[in-house]
Parts: sequence; structure tokens; C-alpha cells
Amino acid sequence: MNEAAKEARKKRDGARVMVTGARGLIGRHACRELVARGYEVIAVSRRGPHGCDLLSAAGRKKLIATYRPEYLLHLAWVTAHGRFWSDPVNMDWLAASADLIARFHEAGGRRVVVSGTCAEYDWTQDCAKPLKEDAPVAPATLYGTAKDALRRVLAAYGRETGLSWGWGRVFFLFGPGEDENRLIPAIARALAAGQPARLGSGRPVRDFWDARNVGAALAALLDSDVCGPVNISSGQGHSIADIARLMARLAGREDLLALGALPDRPGEPSCLLGDNRRLREEVGFIPPVGLEEGLRAALDHWRAAALQQRR
Repeated sequence: MNEAAKEARKKRDGARVMVTGARGLIGRHACRELVARGYEVIAVSRRGPHGCDLLSAAGRKKLIATYRPEYLLHLAWVTAHGRFWSDPVNMDWLAASADLIARFHEAGGRRVVVSGTCAEYDWTQDCAKPLKEDAPVAPATLYGTAKDALRRVLAAYGRETGLSWGWGRVFFLFGPGEDENRLIPAIARALAAGQPARLGSGRPVRDFWDARNVGAALAALLDSDVCGPVNISSGQGHSIADIARLMARLAGREDLLALGALPDRPGEPSCLLGDNRRLREEVGFIPPVGLEEGLRAALDHWRAAALQQRR
């Protein structure tokens, strides 16, 4: 860390940061990292000491007026598995998020980072190479479109007002606490139950990253002066089949892996991989959790959950 960065860090020590979606899959890890970096964290969720319905204009107004944070890490959004892609409430989150950011800045806020998504990119392009932040953007879903619209609004607002902003495009995260029907938990639950882990061909390549890395990376982005989109990704591609084989090996149940038992989803991109050079070189982020360690933790979590259910 150079002298200028050290001086900037000193100015941030003890600063108040508000984290929305603080109890979510990413949020709890981001909060932990921000505390470690010396911030005073206001952890906002629907319930708890700093509970707030962020879709309520009155709630947003009171929240910002009460705490007047200097920094904002905005993670909250619609996340219901299988529904978030097309849920009309994405429109509500777009409007609420723009309003929250404006209120934050008007109250003296200095820097905001928002969690975006790799679904902003144009998935019809050749994605065999890692996607850079300047790759074509053409989201195919309401979720991706709403996120991209907020990014564009934030970029224009930042130009007009001088608000410092970062945009973390999150790729494929996993970890204890995610919806049990998502890919990694579904495999882990089947293996824990001694049942076949039924999958498609497993050929698609994805950029999987432990949620602890994702939360820590977004906290590091907030703690930096890096502006604009930054891929929150491992930069490493693995086929779904390879991930499943590794999980089965770690569980000692390679006999339960049933690749090709299900049809592949039509229209699935063959490869979605993020170039993470901005995150590594400009933000200076080093991930704390390796892929195998993360998958082992996921297996342990779902194994313990299965034992608890049987009691």
C-alpha cells in the first residue's frame, strides 16, 4: 500500500458505512470485512436493530436522516430463487435504489458501491474468453435490465454531483445460507442424503466464487477509490460437471453423481467467466477462500442440516 493509499485509509478509519441487505448471503460477509477494515457498520435489513423496508419512501428518508452514513454499500434487491429474473418488483427496486442513493448523497454521503450482476452482459456474444468490464451490455432479463438501468443512472448522477461510486458485477456465488434449490446446495443435499445428484450434461462453464470472497471483495471495492464497473469474480472458469465431480469426491460419494440425467436448459450460454484484473490490480483484492475450501464448507453445512432434519 503506497503512502497516498495509507493516508486515504486513515481518513476512512471509523467512518460510518451503511450496508443494505446486511443479513443476506453477501451482506454478512461484507459487514464482517468492513468492521475489520475499521468502519462503523450500520447493518440494514428488514428485521433487526436497523430494520427498514427500503421499498418505503418514508423508511428510506428516516433511515438516512437517522444515521447519515458517509459510505453506502447497497446490496438489497429482490432475490427469490427462480423468480427474481422476471419479478416486476425489480422495477420497484430500481426506483427505490436511485432514491436511496440520492438521499444518501444529499445528506453528505461520500461514496457508494452497488452490487450489480453478470446478467448485465450480452450473453449472446462469444463468452469463451473472460468478460471485461467494457464488454457489450445487453441484459436479456428484467432483473439484469433493472440493474443496468440503475448503473447508468448512477454513472450520470456521479458525473453531475461528484459522488464517488463503484459497481460490483457479481458472477456465480455460493455458500451456506443460499437457497437450497440452487446448484451447489442441490448437489450437496443429494450427496448428504445418499441420493443421486441428478444434473444435465454439466458442459457449461461458470465462474463460481465463495460468498465470503464476494462479500470481502465488495467491501474492498468500497474501501478503495476505484470507480465504475468492477467484476466480482474469481477469473477462473470451471464446468458444472467439474464442480459436481469435485463435490462428489470431497463427499466420498462419486457413485452418486448422475451427469446427463436431466436435459440441459435451452439457450444456456456455454461459458460465463469474468475478467477480474480490475479487482486484483486496481482494488488490490486477494480472495481469502479457495474453491475446494468453499465447496467443502458448503458440503459440511448441508450435511449438518440433513442430520438436524433427521433428529
